Amino acid sequence: MAKEEQYTATAKEILAEVGGTANISNVVHCMTRLRFNLKDESIPDDKKVANIKGVIGVNRAGGQYQVIIGQTVANVYDALTAAGGLTKNAAVDEDLDPELVKEKEPFSWKKLGSTILNKIAGSLTPLIPVLIAASMFKMFAAILGPTMLNVFAASSDAYKLLALVGNAGFYFFPIFIGYTASKQFKTNPVVSMFLGAILLDPNLVNIVKAGKAFSVYGIPMTLVDYSSTVVPILLAVWIMSYVEPFFKKIIPSALSTIFVPTLTIAVMLPLTLTILGPAGSFFGKYISDGILAFGKMGGIWAILGVALIGALWEILVMTGMHLIMIATMITIFAQAGHENFVDLGAIAASFAVAGMCLGAALRLKDKDEKALAWGYLLAGLIGGVTEPGLYGIAIRYKRPFIGMMIGGFLGGLYAGLTHVTAYVLVPVANFLALTGYVGGSTMNLINGILSGVIAFVGAAVATYLIGVTKKDTAVDAADFKLVEA
Repeated sequence: MAKEEQYTATAKEILAEVGGTANISNVVHCMTRLRFNLKDESIPDDKKVANIKGVIGVNRAGGQYQVIIGQTVANVYDALTAAGGLTKNAAVDEDLDPELVKEKEPFSWKKLGSTILNKIAGSLTPLIPVLIAASMFKMFAAILGPTMLNVFAASSDAYKLLALVGNAGFYFFPIFIGYTASKQFKTNPVVSMFLGAILLDPNLVNIVKAGKAFSVYGIPMTLVDYSSTVVPILLAVWIMSYVEPFFKKIIPSALSTIFVPTLTIAVMLPLTLTILGPAGSFFGKYISDGILAFGKMGGIWAILGVALIGALWEILVMTGMHLIMIATMITIFAQAGHENFVDLGAIAASFAVAGMCLGAALRLKDKDEKALAWGYLLAGLIGGVTEPGLYGIAIRYKRPFIGMMIGGFLGGLYAGLTHVTAYVLVPVANFLALTGYVGGSTMNLINGILSGVIAFVGAAVATYLIGVTKKDTAVDAADFKLVEA
């Protein structure tokens, strides 16, 4: 079925399920959702709507019936308005629409975990085009560079260009997320981006690298490298969504243009640099320290530690605290000439991301989503870039995160049990990372390769069985003739 035909089919099914044109007062769309104002909200059956091909999910909030479509929402919206003879409206910007700003669901401890994941996913999903573009440049650099085909030397302008473009896509994540998170938390996108830029300012980066003491308004700042991180800026934008409205309320409109952004940043500086930023890395730091403690204990504890690195590595990547593990790994390599702890789990984790992408690609029904998953698989296995799979599948759909962790745990566990040792620090996370096990016995290399294979296959199988979305549960009745869980 052609894409346009699929959009039309999806739109017609949605139109029928919401009660037809007669039940629609108004419909608009934002970046990912169709937003209906319905005359009778009891008509739609959420489960039936969620099971329509091309629909990711359903949400009821702010007096709207929201059908989550994803990146193709504009195409489905055009087909919907055409099929229903509805008035076509311009896409809404969640930041500027006063009706959407009021969309605040009551706080619930029961939904806390789901809300956090939804906010992270909502902030990362719009960045998929950046992830894809950056990962492609990194993949070309890996394939054409000195580590593989050696078409371009490391000193060549062509290689440097590919590398810098690929790295930029991930390095400036705090700025990108500043924008997308502002949409989730309903605050000023430009000021949010400015907050992200502050975290990456070269002067701050140099202070952190030099390990120099620094204070904000006399408050000591914890030295943290925020490049490529996700959690710190998310926390900062979330708090800013309360700080900015406070100043808007108390400052006269004639002065708001000058003083609202200035005072907002003035307040956010100490909060972000001394509390929120470090707090965003606090969790990751203690995971890192805890895992490294397992390694020092030796025996079965060290084996378990390798497995935990395989399972939790990508969480550490999100907080930026994987750098602690990498620093430890480099130190051990420098002192002993080999390493049998951090590298093993990290390599298993990279293969687990690729395996998760394979499992998702086989499981997903939508052609566009399936194509993206295959692309993420290639980016991981060949380009050594795990972020597209991590953010485009694990965070976006949530369930695959479990499959990825299972694969990483199994691969790391096998590597620990067979006492695999890395003899070469390979600076890439693609399939060539397995060459790091060359230098010892033949069985060391074989077991090292097997650990990667186990992580890859384990994540693929686990992801496929667990499913990708709520409507795509562990077992499809159509495929296995079993009742859906």
